[in-house]
Order: sequence, then C-alpha cells, then structure tokens
Amino acid sequence: MTKVSMTVNGEAAEGEVEGRTLLVEFLREELGLTGTHVGCDTSQCGACVVHVDGKDVKACTIFALEAEGAEVRTIEGMANPDGSLNVIQQAFQDHHGLQCGFCTPGMVMSAAALLAENPKPSEHEIRDYLEGNICRCTGYHNIVKAIMAASGQDVSRIAAE
Repeated sequence: MTKVSMTVNGEAAEGEVEGRTLLVEFLREELGLTGTHVGCDTSQCGACVVHVDGKDVKACTIFALEAEGAEVRTIEGMANPDGSLNVIQQAFQDHHGLQCGFCTPGMVMSAAALLAENPKPSEHEIRDYLEGNICRCTGYHNIVKAIMAASGQDVSRIAAE
C-alpha cells in the first residue's frame, strides 16, 4: 500500500492505495464520492469523467497514484458555494438533458471542460466533444441544448433529431 494525497473539490484528501487502484475507485470507495460513476470498465462510456488539474479525464483510465498532488474536481464539487446548481447543472435540468441520470455527472463534467476551452461552441463542436460520453436514454438532443443554453446561446435554432 502506498500513501496518496490530492486536493478533491477544494479539500485535502489522502488515503492508502495499491498501485493498481484506479482514481475512480479511490474517489468512490475511499472518499465516498459516488457521483463519479463506473459504467463500462473499458473507458468508453464517460460516466467517470472528472477534472484533474483542470483537464477532463476518465477516472477509470488513471491510477490514483497518478493524481498524487493534483487538484481533482468531481460532480460533487460543481455546485455553487451556496449549494445551488451551477449554470451547467441548471441547464441540464431546465432543458431535460437527463433521463435516468447515470451518465449525467460525466456529461456535466465534460460540458464544463468544453465550455472552459470554448465558451460558445457550435452544435457540431458540442456533439464532437461528447463523442467519448455515452447516453443510452436521451439521444443527446437535449444534452446539446443544455450545453448551448449554459453557454448563453439561443437553443431554439437547434434542429430536432
């Protein structure tokens, strides 16, 4: 076992892990942050997306030890300081960008990373960016609308699928 420490959602976090412990396992099992989901075990679904030092990362593709000293942000750290939903989370709610909700944490984390890189993405850019996130319920249309709304853009121009 090896000691690992990082900052998670603005707070110091540490634990002891085996070298093979994935970041997603550390977050869920050691820190109790179960909003980061495991959906496929093959890094294809995107349900486990978190931010590591400001970059979106599938937490099932990185060992916890690789995040040593890093700033990690999970879905639990996305809310506003007063606990209310942030603009992206609110847009997902307002535009019905979720159904079962399993993929939603990863979608929100990916959307936040996209909007940090590109504050006004086109519909095509959003769809392209979300290629690594799978939703089995919504068909993506309302997810795209939610992200466009979160960026302050007019969603009425998005064509129905």
